[in-house]
Amino acid sequence: MLQSALAGLAAGGAYALLGACVVLLYRMVGVLNFSTAAVGAFGAYASLEFLDLGWPYWVAALGGIAVGTLLSGGIGWVMSRWFFEVSVGVRSTVTIALLIGLLGLAHRAFGDAPKAVPSAFPGASLDLGVTISSDALLALGLATALALGVGAFLNRTLLGVQLRALSERPTTAELLGIPARRLSLLVWLFGGAAATVAVLVIAPTRPADFSSLSFLVLPAMAAALLGLFQNFTATLLGGVAVGLLEGLATYFDAVSPYRSVLPFVMVLLALLWTQRGEVWDAAR
Repeated sequence: MLQSALAGLAAGGAYALLGACVVLLYRMVGVLNFSTAAVGAFGAYASLEFLDLGWPYWVAALGGIAVGTLLSGGIGWVMSRWFFEVSVGVRSTVTIALLIGLLGLAHRAFGDAPKAVPSAFPGASLDLGVTISSDALLALGLATALALGVGAFLNRTLLGVQLRALSERPTTAELLGIPARRLSLLVWLFGGAAATVAVLVIAPTRPADFSSLSFLVLPAMAAALLGLFQNFTATLLGGVAVGLLEGLATYFDAVSPYRSVLPFVMVLLALLWTQRGEVWDAAR
């Protein structure tokens, strides 16, 4: 049972990493980005194209990360140019349209068939009585570094303070001389790179068709919701929890076919928990 749960660590780390990207964009530029995983999947598929050209793995991976970064930067440019002062709901709805557009573009560019994505460290693992794969260790390490690093950056640096001002009062930030649009573009670029890394980590552990990888945003949203779209540490723990539960579900034959539903259950429970005060007040 423990081994089955730990098999979900790679997915959990990737969910945490994608969830941190969601929280980053929400906190910094006020966008609930539903296209995060699709951007990462696009970068991951681009790296496969580079591999087919004979590029070494790490060079191809860097090329894919560059593609995901530039694609996210292009989306960020569009958002900052035409949707900078609209509501969070409108900006978030635009990213749903972008998700659908990326699905159509990817199916034309890469086809519909699942593709085998190689692992960064094939066959490597850590044996502590139970086996933890290298993909799991890499995903957890990257997610932890992002959660702690971004949290420290936002709270302890001048640029972090400017980014927080940008998220809370973008027009006021511009009037005070903060280069709001340029900073928001940097956030989008960073988010695209992190999302591509997350998808490259998780793709070797599951059937890697573009649609499935794009909808990894759903467990990532569940992780972000557990952190209330504000707390990176809670998002990290939420992503790992979702992955562990998915892994544990494979141990039980009756539950295993429904493990993809677990993120939705966690979202529902998180929503009920966040609204518990209003429900209890109404009951009284």
